[in-house]
Amino acid sequence: MIFVLILIINKMADSFTKEQRSEIMRKVKSDRNRSTELKLIVFFRSNGIKGWRRNYKLFGKPDFVFLKIKTAVFVDGCFWHGHDCRNTKPQTNQDYWQKKIARNRKRDRMVSKTLKLRGWRVIRIWECALNKKLPAAFKRNVSAKDLG
Repeated sequence: MIFVLILIINKMADSFTKEQRSEIMRKVKSDRNRSTELKLIVFFRSNGIKGWRRNYKLFGKPDFVFLKIKTAVFVDGCFWHGHDCRNTKPQTNQDYWQKKIARNRKRDRMVSKTLKLRGWRVIRIWECALNKKLPAAFKRNVSAKDLG
C-alpha cells in the first residue's frame, strides 16, 4: 500500500511537462564557480602575478584573462568536464550525464581551438590541481617575466 502511494506521489511531483521543465532548466545559469576562482586569486596574489582580469568578455568565457600576453585561463570542474581524478562518475541518470559531459568536453576543445586561432594562449587547469599542481601548470605555459 505504501509503495503504491509513493509511486503516485512521485508521478505527481512535477507540475510541468517534460518539455516545460527542460526549458526552465535551460535558463538556469551558474553564477560561476567562485571557490575555484578565489583559490586562483590567492595563488596569483601570493606569487606576485599581475595583469589578470575576471569576467572579461571573451569567447568561451574564461575564468581569467591576461590581456597583455593574450592568455585565457579556464579552471575546469572535474565532474562537469569529465576528469578521471577521483570518483566523479555520476551514479544516477548516467546516460544523460555522459552525454552532457561529452558535450562540455567538445565545447572546451572548440573554444580552445578558436582562441588559439585568434592568437590566444589557452591554459586549462583541472579543479583538483588547484591545491596540488597549480604552480607547475603555470610554469609550463607562462614565463614569470610574462606575469610579473
